[in-house]
Amino acid sequence: MTGKFATAIALTLLVLTILLGAQGFAQTTPAEQTPAATPPTPAPAAQQPAAQQPASGQEPADEESTSRRKAKPHDYKNWTFNVGAGANLDSGATKTWVRGGGVVGTVGVARNANKYLGLRADFFYANLPLRDSTQRLAQATGATSYALDFTLDPIINVSVTKLWGGYVLVGPGFYHRSGSLKGDTAVPGSACNAFWTWWGACSNVSIPLSGSFVNSSVNQFGYNFGGGVTRKMPSGVEVYAEYRFTHGSHNGITTDVRPITIGVRW
Repeated sequence: MTGKFATAIALTLLVLTILLGAQGFAQTTPAEQTPAATPPTPAPAAQQPAAQQPASGQEPADEESTSRRKAKPHDYKNWTFNVGAGANLDSGATKTWVRGGGVVGTVGVARNANKYLGLRADFFYANLPLRDSTQRLAQATGATSYALDFTLDPIINVSVTKLWGGYVLVGPGFYHRSGSLKGDTAVPGSACNAFWTWWGACSNVSIPLSGSFVNSSVNQFGYNFGGGVTRKMPSGVEVYAEYRFTHGSHNGITTDVRPITIGVRW
């Protein structure tokens, strides 16, 4: 009896053990499978728009870089400056009274519309030394004479090679010629000769009685034209050689100057 009871108790404990073990296994297995059964699929789905944001953000930059590539290169300077010096070759009536070789100096600035066309303004100083024969005719022992020129010209630039180029220009000008005589012994009121007329002292037919004829000042309007050859240096500065013809006139009195200058522009 005791043995049967013990057997029954043992069987009962065995059944309970099996049932409890099965229940524990059933509860443990879902808990352990939960992390593996829950893949991180939603996370990449949520990150996908964030990963696409740089791509959408790069579209304006790509469009901007494309527009920059399409823009034409600015292969010219908006402003160029020049300075030069040289000598003067006279012509016309000026050549009759003035000897050539007078010193010339010039400065200028140009505003360029594009690579080929611009507008250039120049200021010239030209020494106009009177000939010895002119001083004898004026009855003077010495003299100073010069011209101040201001020109405003459209300029056309031409590129021949990467290093060599050229330009031509033409336009109006304003010319101021001035001078004074030293040791003059001419008699005021005496008849004017051709020099006194060119000098600007004869408003009538005789030398002024006031004696101011020894000083001359003439303002004239006229035109000029010319051109030059340029050579680009490694520094980017251009060396140029230029020839210009200038002509001014007022009341039949003319001033003709042909400056030849060598300078630099940048």
